[in-house]
Amino acid sequence: MRMPAEKQPTTAPTGADPLEYVRTLEAPRRRAHGELLLELYGRATGEPPVMWGESMVGYGSCDYTYASGWSGTVFRAGFRPGRAKISLYGLPSHEAAPELWEKLGKHSRGASCTYINKPEDIDLDVLTQLIRVGWEGGDGGC
Repeated sequence: MRMPAEKQPTTAPTGADPLEYVRTLEAPRRRAHGELLLELYGRATGEPPVMWGESMVGYGSCDYTYASGWSGTVFRAGFRPGRAKISLYGLPSHEAAPELWEKLGKHSRGASCTYINKPEDIDLDVLTQLIRVGWEGGDGGC
């Protein structure tokens, strides 16, 4: 059963070009961060980027079904270059890769994503490894 229209996720794939989106970000540093993350996620997943909604860049997709029977599609991994923080999606839980999380650097975690202020605050090799672990089934995306 699909979700009723009023409950449907507002984030879905669009035809927008992720690189063009990144290049239109207001701050030059956010543009540079976006281009870096496009490259990192692309290399880690082996997938092309797709815009999901107006501000999320996703890689791959997967279907889900809630216990209630509602279902939908989400991207498996991705990021959102926000003004204050960058949101990273599809990374594994701490339990799935504790040694990597300990080495990542300055970050915080929410229910479905990890937040960083800027890529310079973290170890990018560790981030790439976390993306791969999540992508390969370490309970990150789907």
